[in-house]
Amino acid sequence: MDTDTIPTIFGARLPDWVTDEIADDPPVLADVEERMRLVLRLADRNHREGTGGPFAALVTDADTGRILSVGVNLVLAADLSALHAEIVAISLAQTRFGTWDLGGLAGIRTELTVNWRPCAMCYGATVWSGVGRLTIAGEGDEVEHLTGFDEGPVRDDWQQQLVKRGIDVRTDVLRDEALAVFRAYGERTDTTVYNGRRG
Repeated sequence: MDTDTIPTIFGARLPDWVTDEIADDPPVLADVEERMRLVLRLADRNHREGTGGPFAALVTDADTGRILSVGVNLVLAADLSALHAEIVAISLAQTRFGTWDLGGLAGIRTELTVNWRPCAMCYGATVWSGVGRLTIAGEGDEVEHLTGFDEGPVRDDWQQQLVKRGIDVRTDVLRDEALAVFRAYGERTDTTVYNGRRG
């Protein structure tokens, strides 16, 4: 085997526009709607910048609202199908603290804030990340209808399964505003709906 042709590293970084977008935001967003507004701003700008789909996420201290990491969907920017916003935000928080277990941080209970219910892949990432709370703008098949994305097979009892594993779930935070972002994406004619199955 020619080991020179076998990749041994991969990675991604947030686009520069993300740090510009959040530069004037305070480091603590104590109100859940403030956190979701930031997520929605990032999600909307992400698809307009062409770096990925209309999805963004934050990892924060669940008790104070201190921002620990931000993430946007980087599938198109990095050509890596796994780089959904939740996975980017979780990975950056894990990198920040040098641990795979965001539930094991001394004195910090982490919250993942996302602009819709996680897809099948991000659902699993949420379960294994150690976050203590998931906050979402909404759930349902509206995202698939408005954008054309396939969110994958998610169990009907997905919320109960998270609660059973010690993850609180909060939903319907700025739902209509989130749907407006997805609608704007779906109305564009120059977007890429990435799906390796092509159907």
